[in-house]
Amino acid sequence: MTAASMLRRLARSVRARLGVFRRDERGSAATELTLLTPLLILLLLFVVLCGRLAETKLRIDDVAHQAARAATLARTPSQATANAQSTADTALASAGISCQSLAVSTETQGLKPGSTVTVTVSCSVGLNDLTMLGVPGSRTFESSFSSPVDVWRGTSSLTQAGGTG
Repeated sequence: MTAASMLRRLARSVRARLGVFRRDERGSAATELTLLTPLLILLLLFVVLCGRLAETKLRIDDVAHQAARAATLARTPSQATANAQSTADTALASAGISCQSLAVSTETQGLKPGSTVTVTVSCSVGLNDLTMLGVPGSRTFESSFSSPVDVWRGTSSLTQAGGTG
């Protein structure tokens, strides 16, 4: 047997043994799952973040609605502004939203019967509070709602005493 034939025989034997490893796929699914699991968890947490952002926006919309309705029940513009602010604070607390900064602006148009009261609520929420992702930064949600002042509501006693009612 020559050296060349021995080398050919050894090469065939090595290729045959390596071919077994190339064709054997046992454990590949487990390896792929192990590598993909952190990415799937991250994707799931991102979906949760998006859902929480949408939920927070809906809650801020509801807070603006409640504040506008409370403002229309007031008798004076200053009382309407105070009612809108206190209602917004209470509604945010009951919704479980903690604003880093909260601004409530109220346009009363004199609170005349038939006029419209518009309340704008602006709330800056820290993103790290929304999920376990530890996302840095904050997002500002702003919502406005207009509510009509009742046309048939009674007037204050001061207006009736003055004879213009």
